[in-house]
Amino acid sequence: MKNKYKKTLLACYLGFITQAISANFAPLLFITFYKTYNISFGELALIPTCFYVTQILIDFACTKFVDKIGYRISIILSEITSAIGLIGLAFLPNILPYPFIGIIICTIVYAVGSGLIEVLCSPIVESCPFENKEGMMSLYTRFIVGELWELY
Repeated sequence: MKNKYKKTLLACYLGFITQAISANFAPLLFITFYKTYNISFGELALIPTCFYVTQILIDFACTKFVDKIGYRISIILSEITSAIGLIGLAFLPNILPYPFIGIIICTIVYAVGSGLIEVLCSPIVESCPFENKEGMMSLYTRFIVGELWELY
């Protein structure tokens, strides 16, 4: 396997990790949101709802614009929006007068990135010339840690 394809595979694996963080980070903070910002249970239930609805809408919309702007720009955009949304989650609820709005805005922003990652990473891995594509699609922690160590 050529080195550039190893880096592509590693980038896709890191994209899948970013997607997992995006999907699971806000629910881990529900108790914090409830105690710190006095957000009701009904509003807490809207956070994952907004995340998954946004992600599905991006999945459908992605088919229209990715071919026009390209896979590389789209995947970079996915990582940027995921990072902005997750970083914004630390600041925006404290800045806005109603913290729940800040949480929802950040959730929608990182859901856009997560939706793009979901749609783009698998075809990128499939298009690379690997001998064992089924094995490459599986995430192995050992492989990821070994590749990260090898790159640095």
